Amino acid sequence: MKVPVEFDPIRPFEPEELPQVYERLLADPQFRQVLAFAVPGVPFEKVREKMLACKTNLEFQLSFCYGFVQFIVDKLTAGCDMDASAIDVEGRYTFVSNHRDIVLDSGFLDKLLIDVGFKTTCEIAIGDNLLSLPWVKDLVRVNKSFIVRRGLSPRETLAASRLMSDYMHYAINVKNDNIWIAQREGRAKDSDDRTQPAILKMMAIGGGKGSVTEKLRSLHIVPLAISYEYDPCDYLKAREMQLKRDNPSWKKSAEDDITSMQTGIMGYKGRVHYQCAPCIDAWLDTIGNDTPKTEVFNRIAEHIDHGIHSNYRLYPSNFIALDELAGNPSHADRYTADEREAFKRYIDGQMAKIDLPDKDEAFLRERMLTMYANPAANYLKATR
Repeated sequence: MKVPVEFDPIRPFEPEELPQVYERLLADPQFRQVLAFAVPGVPFEKVREKMLACKTNLEFQLSFCYGFVQFIVDKLTAGCDMDASAIDVEGRYTFVSNHRDIVLDSGFLDKLLIDVGFKTTCEIAIGDNLLSLPWVKDLVRVNKSFIVRRGLSPRETLAASRLMSDYMHYAINVKNDNIWIAQREGRAKDSDDRTQPAILKMMAIGGGKGSVTEKLRSLHIVPLAISYEYDPCDYLKAREMQLKRDNPSWKKSAEDDITSMQTGIMGYKGRVHYQCAPCIDAWLDTIGNDTPKTEVFNRIAEHIDHGIHSNYRLYPSNFIALDELAGNPSHADRYTADEREAFKRYIDGQMAKIDLPDKDEAFLRERMLTMYANPAANYLKATR
């Protein structure tokens, strides 16, 4: 299949490009260090031989990425599973999810799609702000990622949005692949997960002729709820919130992003669950043709949010945090005294990792508790 050349700047690598990219990766010292960690004890020449034998991106994922993610699941979670009973594994979908971890949200999803019976993984939307290292950019494009361009002028943003939208429609309807995209730009640091209407507008700007609902229907959007028992980056997110509070012009560096990626991958996550809500195709038919366009996007965003919020899997930590913030044990039936003490010790341990000259203990603790409380608050509101 010949992919239109206009997609070349953002698309994943095509199979015929892989051998050259493999050689580039294998020559990179940093990538070789990653390989040594991902496949320990295997001689480099054996790894090289195995990689060059992968003729497609999916073969690369199944040969290398699946095993590495399984290693993460075994060593750094208390189990990771997915309920996809609301959708057909023979279909192809655009999974729109809340966003917790830079790397593993999509990494776990790829593994879990195979586990539940899909014949393929998904193409992943990733911001170019995370691709400052050339070998990382090569690796994610081997791993079926397409690039979201950030920091553009309004005119450039419009052109980039149209190109990405056209590519997403092409990936679903011509390449017959799945897509994963976060419901908002960047992670919701406080875990108050809300779909940005701008993401939906981007999806509807391309894809040829048709109404907003027709074009979104052709992407087969599935709201996907991702639930981590523990977020290894919670203390980094809280630290970032204080830095932004104290200096509104403060911005993360590329090194900060790398630290977040490493911490998210290597930190303990507890139980992890992915839950698919039903595809929104049929629901889109309920939006009247006379609905103002801006209202259309708001209504769809709210529907996706409801699908995510009502499908969280909640843990004792969520309800403990909710009660700690409220100052009363309203949800004490959801956890034990031992679980409450264990979570308080966990928060104390994460607080101790925050290194700031003017460390605001009360603010940081409140921010971390809020990260764990918001999913429970949103779930209770969505399901009452």
